Amino acid sequence: MLLETKTAIVYGAGGAIGSAVARAYAREGATVHLAGRTRSTLDEVAQRIRHDGGVAHVTQVDVLDRAAVERHADDVAAGRGVDICFNATSNDDVQGTPLLAMPFEEFLRPVTKAVTAHFNVAVAVGRHMTRSGRGVILVMAGGREAIPRLGGSHVAWAALAGLCRQLAAEFGPYGVRVSWLLSPGSP
Repeated sequence: MLLETKTAIVYGAGGAIGSAVARAYAREGATVHLAGRTRSTLDEVAQRIRHDGGVAHVTQVDVLDRAAVERHADDVAAGRGVDICFNATSNDDVQGTPLLAMPFEEFLRPVTKAVTAHFNVAVAVGRHMTRSGRGVILVMAGGREAIPRLGGSHVAWAALAGLCRQLAAEFGPYGVRVSWLLSPGSP
C-alpha cells in the first residue's frame, strides 16, 4: 500500500471531495484524521472507511478558529506525526450576483475565509512537518479562469495560489511540499 504507516489529516472531510480523498488515503493504508464542522457527516465518512478496513479518527474543528486548529494538529502529531494534510474546506461564496450588484462584504467573505482557513491549517501542520523534515500540504481550490457571477471566488483562488507559493518557498527547505490543486473540471 502506497500510504502504509502514513498519517493524513483531511480538513473538510465531510464534503464530497474531502470524503473521497479521505477514503482514497485510507484505501492506500494511511491512518486518516477527518476534520470539519459537522460531526454527523464526518462520522458517516469514518464509518465507511472503517467498514472497508481502514483507520479513521473524527474531530469537529472549525478551521477559522486558529487555536482549535493548532490543538488538533498537536494532538494528531503527538502520535506518528503528520505526513499529509489535505484542505478541502469551502469558502462560503455568494454565487449568481454580478459584482456590480454585490455588497463588498459578500465579495470579501470567500476571500477572507479561504485565506484564514488555509493559513491556519498550513501553519499548524507545517510546524510539525518542518520539524520532522517531511510532509505534503495539499490545498483544494477553484479553477484558473474567472467565471461571471462567482463573486469573490476567483479572487479567493488567486489568493490561495499566492499563499501556497509563499508556503512552498518557506517550508520547502525543510522537506515539506505545498501544492495547490484545481477543482475537478476546472477550465
